[in-house]
Amino acid sequence: MEVKIRLASLLPLLGCFAGITRAQEALTPTEPVNLASITLNDGIPTETSGLYTSYSSTMTLTGSGAVVTPAGNGTGNGTAPYTTTSDSVTLLVGSQGVIKTMSANETSLSGNGTRTSSSGMVQPTNTRPCNGYPEFCARKYSNITNVAAHNSPFVRQGNIASNQNMPVTIQLNDGVRALQFQTHLINGTFNLCHSSCDILNVGTLDDYFIDVVEWLKKNPYDVVTILLGNGNFVPPTEFIAPFKKSGLLDYVYTPPEVPMGLDDWPNLSHFILTGKRVVVFLNYKANQAEVPWLLDQFTQMWETPFSPVDRSFPCVVQRPPGLGDADAKNTMYLASHNLNTEINFAGASLLVPNTVLLNETNAVEGYGSVGKDGVDCANKWGRPPNFLLVDYYNMGPFNGSVFAAAAMLNNVTYNGKCCGRLTSASPSKLISQLSSNMWPVYMIAMMALMVVL
Repeated sequence: MEVKIRLASLLPLLGCFAGITRAQEALTPTEPVNLASITLNDGIPTETSGLYTSYSSTMTLTGSGAVVTPAGNGTGNGTAPYTTTSDSVTLLVGSQGVIKTMSANETSLSGNGTRTSSSGMVQPTNTRPCNGYPEFCARKYSNITNVAAHNSPFVRQGNIASNQNMPVTIQLNDGVRALQFQTHLINGTFNLCHSSCDILNVGTLDDYFIDVVEWLKKNPYDVVTILLGNGNFVPPTEFIAPFKKSGLLDYVYTPPEVPMGLDDWPNLSHFILTGKRVVVFLNYKANQAEVPWLLDQFTQMWETPFSPVDRSFPCVVQRPPGLGDADAKNTMYLASHNLNTEINFAGASLLVPNTVLLNETNAVEGYGSVGKDGVDCANKWGRPPNFLLVDYYNMGPFNGSVFAAAAMLNNVTYNGKCCGRLTSASPSKLISQLSSNMWPVYMIAMMALMVVL
């Protein structure tokens, strides 16, 4: 019988031979009693009862801070226009977006069609980038493809559990606008651990959030998405403390209702002008009636298969289970484009990140590329993914290839602002180093499996 074992099954040997940081033996994870029997199988809960929420109708959230005014103010949908002045540009934002001058009698509403003006007055032109591109200021949050760092905090050279090699500040500087990772509540403090704190523990959620807040202070025209993994299924109220302590709560967006459909999301300018520039999703146990700003991920965003090993990256719904096509087309979605490889030995197998094929996986075009994955998804669902979840975002056939792929899917010209480096080595050399560093661990793991079997 073939046995498939994840990294968590090989903790002792992997810890000894790969230099993996172990959690202190005295630390005990905080685990709700009613979820004690749930385990993760290949990253997916073995028992899904009570983990996925569905709504028969839309629920209005109180205290959301949504800006609503009576209809008839000239914008056509009851949303007041916003005006703000920066050091170099004035943004005029209404329900239709940022007005950009095209000619003496025509203006284009970036991302939202066109209209004609009878006035010959020259209209202001938006030149201030929102999330890197002026065109994004007028687009809805749900109409933008973002590069998402898979397991963003897990950066440790030579560690098999790492998925990135740049810290979060450089990730954000380079253009990553979504940060995904798993948390584990241990003795009242959230730790950033990869599957288990015995495999890789890179510190506290508090410290990670402080770095994000410092970046937000310096970049007031950017909107960041955080995809939190609730590693030990704790109540959502537990997450309030690290958001408050770090100061990140001041930036968090609260939607006016749940669930939010595609057309319900505001333009990017709304987040920027209101200062609420961080959208936070929790994958399991969210309760927006209790914590309205901690969004229930799988009622408002679906995902393609987790830990993919198929280079064709089929664009099908895995989570939440049972989601119909009609609902999927009215919901944001994330494409998991972080390729894994399966190592087989003595009838057993181990899933590990496929670093050998990063040049193909993180390419703009070609079989197995992130660009082709986005195009295939767009052809199937009528729109590209909202998030491209990738490993080692700064590696590929050329510097910034994953961002070039996102720009293509966004129908904008890639701005070329990537990528930061902690080393002078070329991407191909780094890929080679990553692969060669992992092989001793693979061999040790295989020997361990022989003993187990």
